[in-house]
Amino acid sequence: MTMKTHRQTARRGMRGAHLRFAALRPLAIAALALLASACTVGPDYHRPQVNVPATYSELPGWALAQPTTAGPKGDWWTAFNDPLMNELEPLVSVSNQTVREDYANYQQALAEVRAAHASLFPTVTATGSGTRSRSSVGNGARVVNAGTLEGDVNWAPDIWGQVRRTVEESKATAQSDEATLAFATLTEQVALATAIIELRTSDANIDILQRTVKEYQQYLDVVAEQDKAGTIPPSDLITARTQLETAQSNLIALGVARAQDAHAIAVLVGKNPEEMSFGHSTMMPVLPDVPVGVPSTLLERRPDISAAERRMAAQNAAIGVEVAAYYPNISISGLAGFTQSPLSGLLRVSNYVWSLGGSATETLFDGGLRSANVDAAKSAYDAAVANYRGTVLKAFQNVEDDLSGLRILAEQSTVLDTAVRDANRGVEIAFNEYQAGTVDYTTVATAQATQYNTQQTALSVQESRLLDAASLFGDLGGGWSTDLLHEAR
Repeated sequence: MTMKTHRQTARRGMRGAHLRFAALRPLAIAALALLASACTVGPDYHRPQVNVPATYSELPGWALAQPTTAGPKGDWWTAFNDPLMNELEPLVSVSNQTVREDYANYQQALAEVRAAHASLFPTVTATGSGTRSRSSVGNGARVVNAGTLEGDVNWAPDIWGQVRRTVEESKATAQSDEATLAFATLTEQVALATAIIELRTSDANIDILQRTVKEYQQYLDVVAEQDKAGTIPPSDLITARTQLETAQSNLIALGVARAQDAHAIAVLVGKNPEEMSFGHSTMMPVLPDVPVGVPSTLLERRPDISAAERRMAAQNAAIGVEVAAYYPNISISGLAGFTQSPLSGLLRVSNYVWSLGGSATETLFDGGLRSANVDAAKSAYDAAVANYRGTVLKAFQNVEDDLSGLRILAEQSTVLDTAVRDANRGVEIAFNEYQAGTVDYTTVATAQATQYNTQQTALSVQESRLLDAASLFGDLGGGWSTDLLHEAR
């Protein structure tokens, strides 16, 4: 190839590049002009105000409270000092099926954010085609190869902000789903703590009944000896034996409740009930001190409140999406490529083709459809606001309920401690008097029933205090805060 040929080829390439740039220049200028004039219709989001009390009304009377501005952090369940709780609680976030379902919903929401964001950009496609045809020419035939190679750009610029509002809505929805995931995790963690506390209570109840059965057997042995000596009426033996058999029956029945507690624990950590077994424990969890903080921190620490607030933001953005329907839809398109018949020499400048176009569509009459859609979006936003405020109020109620329960049950526990000691002493006195012949066995049986019932009540109050503490951790948001929410992209 000669130098002259090289120069001619270079000039043709430069002319081709110039032609392509000249074809795309109007598209670029139009795009910049549209972007410069773009706006976002619809209301901008502002979080509605809610009334927040300065302090919890129950807080001053709750002796265990140590209020600080910092709420429960991280692994809050370790405050109960229960080995089983410490072992199983971390499994909830990875194995619990309810949590996994909400995690999948969150991942779906993130994908929908990316899908909405993609609408901001043009769609670029490439098309190539080739044909081979035969035609008659005189007494002969002619075979022709033809082909095209084209690139196509289509874009609907977001002049009125409809796509941006959709992206905003999708991002807020994704953050709401993330907070819902956190709330589901916290809820299941509290449920697991509750199930473990109930398992420990069943074990403690079994311990009480085992001691009771042992004592009743000792009493029955004494009564049986007296019956052999003929110093007591036969009814005393029957009463003592019935008491023992009833206690033995109740001890067996406790196995049902314990098995159900164990099954619940297994399911909460994503296992089949038969896969897990738990040994008997003689220790109850420790009643923890819970740093309550001030009420305003609930707005940041409760994931359900955050989820409701993000749903509110999403509904606000949805109004803008519907308002944008009042404005015309504008789109621009461009095409550039080569076409040639015959196929040889397809990529020459002489075969270069391009086109540039635009369109605008405006709805002139829709029977009130757009107006109805805007009103529906506004009503959905109002409902989201009411749900948010209701969630906040419910959160305050939850905390106040927990605090009042802990305060009142602490007072009851103090009284019951004395009652248990008195009941134990009462049984000793009644049985000594029975052996001395000053009272009948009915007095002993009554004292024994009082002793057992008082011990049961004391254990029930202890369980309730632990359950209220676990509930309080959950109602304060556990170790979660809004700082943990990710910016959806």
